[in-house]
Amino acid sequence: MKDFDSIPALMADIGARAKAASASLASASAERKHAALIGAAEAVWKTRDAIIQANLLDLEYGREKDLSDAMMDRLMLDEPRIQGIVDSLRAVAEQIDPVGEVIAEWDMPSGLHIRRVRTPLGVIGVIYESRPNVTADAGALCLKSGNAVILRGGSESFHSSSAIHAAMVDGAVKAGLPADCIQLVPTRDRAAVQEMLTMTDTIDVIVPRGGKGLVGLVQREARVPVFAHLEGIVHIYLDAAADPVKTLNVVLNAKTRRTGICGSAECLLIHKDVVDTIGHGLIRALIDAGVDVRAEGSLSSIQGTTPAQESDFGHEFLDMIIAAKVVDDIDGAISHIREFGSNHTDCIMTEDDRAAAQFFAQLDSAILMRNASTQFADGGEFGMGAEIGIATGKMHARGPVGASQLTSFKYLVEGDGTTRQ
Repeated sequence: MKDFDSIPALMADIGARAKAASASLASASAERKHAALIGAAEAVWKTRDAIIQANLLDLEYGREKDLSDAMMDRLMLDEPRIQGIVDSLRAVAEQIDPVGEVIAEWDMPSGLHIRRVRTPLGVIGVIYESRPNVTADAGALCLKSGNAVILRGGSESFHSSSAIHAAMVDGAVKAGLPADCIQLVPTRDRAAVQEMLTMTDTIDVIVPRGGKGLVGLVQREARVPVFAHLEGIVHIYLDAAADPVKTLNVVLNAKTRRTGICGSAECLLIHKDVVDTIGHGLIRALIDAGVDVRAEGSLSSIQGTTPAQESDFGHEFLDMIIAAKVVDDIDGAISHIREFGSNHTDCIMTEDDRAAAQFFAQLDSAILMRNASTQFADGGEFGMGAEIGIATGKMHARGPVGASQLTSFKYLVEGDGTTRQ
């Protein structure tokens, strides 16, 4: 890894080249962007052995840093996961190009014809931790939406991200797009992150993807607009009308499939009327699956649970741990989620349409689910091919941020020598 004498100079150069590339990319044809992404997918697969070798260096680095098992899982690449990267690139390639899409169109009595159409944001900065697949996902979505991107991967994934980035650039260049449309910051120096947060002349939006520390830093110190969520404190509420079989399957999947992702369930709320019929068996199944259940009140009498502390609620464990609590009714569940949730993803298990409608209406999480695993809180599972992250703010993009969410709009106004009276 090369050392750089001046990080500000390095980042200024990267920013200037990205801005120049964005002007070219904004008008690139849908066919050319499609070819670039298919080429990138082919290059990733062709170089998969080199990517896995690079990843071994990152895994060794992660072990030296004593990363948690969940973080090591996020970092690890093998051939099936690389196949997943390839599939994701192809899925984004096959999506309808959002640039130029007519969102609305109308005529005015004055004789004007007006269209509101999608247009790229410009240059997007993506700051992420551990997961090297974000290099491909973010690069693909930005390219598809006509945006240049500056990628700053985590120090843990430096070698893997570099190898994947090389494949992405290969696809772009062979399709006739500028190499600078996808750039990777070539240093682990954290000063590069600080520079990105203030590059208002060249970066139009920052997307942080990582833990609370990273996202909090970005939200506090960025002068560039930010799409982000701070934490994924995901709740599942077992309503009085929950189906026991569906509930068992969904909750086990939501907690144990992959604990290190932001859609992993972190808190279980159980209606008092189904504690005995569903709750006890479910908690026993979680314990048997290796989950540390931090149980409050009467639930703590279940053998194998750990008595919950106040700090267990509103906590993102990202591990085989879940908090559990009994609530009197749906109002109690909603009240708890409003107090301890993070507006990311929350789920209700119920066969009662009215309860589901109340849950959906009275909570304002970016994603609300019914009878489905919260592990589906992912842009790929929403048909977006991939996501650059999940935004929980209320301005511009919200929920999974795919290619369409990485566009703004402009008005195209046409007349025929039309003048205003």
